[in-house]
Amino acid sequence: MGSSESPTLSSSTNVAGLIVDDNSTFVDSLPIYVRELIAGGAAGAFAKTAVAPLERIKILFQTRTDGYRSLGVCRSLKKVLDQEGIHGLYKGNGASVLRIVPYAALHFMTYERYRIWLYDNCPSLGTGPVVDLLAGSAAGGTAVLCTYPLDLVRTKLAYQVVDRRSTFRSCGNTSPSYSGIHDVFRRLYNEGGVRSLYRGVGPTLVGILPYAGLKFYIYEELKRRVPEEHQNSIVLRLSCGALAGLFGQTFTYPLDVVRRQMQVENLQSGGVRYQNTKEGLIGIVQIQGWRQLFAGLSINYMKVVPSVAIGFTTYDIMKSWLNLSPDHKQRISTG
Repeated sequence: MGSSESPTLSSSTNVAGLIVDDNSTFVDSLPIYVRELIAGGAAGAFAKTAVAPLERIKILFQTRTDGYRSLGVCRSLKKVLDQEGIHGLYKGNGASVLRIVPYAALHFMTYERYRIWLYDNCPSLGTGPVVDLLAGSAAGGTAVLCTYPLDLVRTKLAYQVVDRRSTFRSCGNTSPSYSGIHDVFRRLYNEGGVRSLYRGVGPTLVGILPYAGLKFYIYEELKRRVPEEHQNSIVLRLSCGALAGLFGQTFTYPLDVVRRQMQVENLQSGGVRYQNTKEGLIGIVQIQGWRQLFAGLSINYMKVVPSVAIGFTTYDIMKSWLNLSPDHKQRISTG
C-alpha cells in the first residue's frame, strides 16, 4: 500500500481539504439552499448561546420581574448567579437554540430565495437596497411564523425565577414552575390549543418586518460604500452588521417589549390585559411609563455586537466548508 494510492486519506487535514476544496461529491451534491440552511442554522446557534445570559436579564427587565426592576445589568447577573447558579444564566437557552437554528436557517435561506425571485420577477426594482429591504422583511416574517412557538416557550422559561437557596419562588408568580420545554408546550396547548402557541405573534410580526428589512437594507447600503478591495474583509462585515443591528433594534425595540409582556401575561396577576399591539403600546405608556418601552435596550446593545460578530464569523466559516463561494454577490453573508 503506497501512500500515493490514497493521498486524500493521509490525514484529517487532507480529508477536510477534500470536502472544501476538491469538489467533494457529498457537499456539491447538496442543493445551494440546503447549504444555506446549514450555514445559517450553525451561525444562529453559536451566536445565541454566546449572549444567552444577557438575553435572560433582558427578558427579566422587559417583563418587570420582581426583584430585578431597579437593578443594573451586572447586579442582575450576579443575583441570578447567586440564586440559580450557572444554569440560571442559560435558563430558556435550550428552547432559544431550538428556535434560533431553524429561524436563522430559514432567515438566511429565504432571504436569498426572495431576493433572487425579486431580481427575476420585479426588474423595475433594480438590484439596489430596496430589494434587500423587501427580501429581508419577507424572510423575517417567514422565519417568525415557522418558529414563534419556540420563542414563546423560551420567554416563559426565562421569565420564571426560582431561588435555589430557599423553597419559595422569588418572582412573585402564583403559577407553578415549568419543568422544561415539553412541559411548557403541553400546558400551553391544553390552555388554548394552537392559538395559545402564537400568543404575542402580532407585535412580533409588526416588529420583525421592519427590523429584518432595515437590517439587510442598512448592511447592504453600508457595504456598497466600501471600496471593492475591502469587500471581503471580515472586520468590515462585522462592523457593518453591528451597525445595521443597532439601528434596526432601536427603531423596533418597543414592539419587542409589548411582545414579551403579552407572552407572560397569564403568569402575572390580573391575567390578559392587552388584546393587540396598539393596545399594548398605549397601555404600557399610560401605566408603566414610556421608558418601559425601552427597558432592557442597553442590554440589547451589549449583546447585538458580539452576537452579530459571532454569527457573521461562523456563517463565513460555514460557507467555506460548504463550498458556498463568498464571491457570489447574491449570497454574501448578512446577519
